[in-house]
Amino acid sequence: MHGQPYQPVPYQPARIPAKASMAISADLRERMSERRTVRTFATDPVPEQVVLDAIAVAATAPSGANQQPWTYVLVTSPQTRAAIRTAVEEDEQRSYEGRLGQEWLAARVPLGTDAHKPHLTDAPYLIAVFEQQFYLDANGASHKHYHVDESVGISVGMLLTTLHLSGLSALVHAPNSMDFLSDMLCRPHNEKPFAVIAVGYPARDAVVPDLVRKSLDEVIIRA
Repeated sequence: MHGQPYQPVPYQPARIPAKASMAISADLRERMSERRTVRTFATDPVPEQVVLDAIAVAATAPSGANQQPWTYVLVTSPQTRAAIRTAVEEDEQRSYEGRLGQEWLAARVPLGTDAHKPHLTDAPYLIAVFEQQFYLDANGASHKHYHVDESVGISVGMLLTTLHLSGLSALVHAPNSMDFLSDMLCRPHNEKPFAVIAVGYPARDAVVPDLVRKSLDEVIIRA
């Protein structure tokens, strides 16, 4: 991958007829409009292969110089999930006590959130995402990765899309300080925590905020 010569190969995906393409895009638009972040998860088991396939899809994301600067840690141990929850809640409590300011607190009001994060132990899976700031070659020398934040963000977006289309729900959590994740999950020093994602089925009594997404006219400008 690193330092290899340019070796192009043919790429000729099947072209979908316009009518069929429009039907597919309309269906995807409708299905994705139903995606919501849930904060209460059922403890019901989820087929692990569904989650593995979603991570595999995420790993196909484009990345700067094709360096693929991501690591996905699938956390299933109840003890590890409990430890992560404790650390996250301690960090969140400091935020809700004013560390991030009144404007941040006001922005959270419509979401009905607080420092308690039961989803971190209720959901059967946690996916800890790490971004690789650099890589080590065979001689142990470090080399910079490029466009890391953008690449990992795109990859996580593809993960969330795949999980939703597979019938699962997810909650992305990015604590103000996540250094504890590196220690808990034994990650090397070239990796930085990016997010923790709870994955599972919504609880049977799950509710979500009554939010309205921006219309297409509000988010698109023709130039």
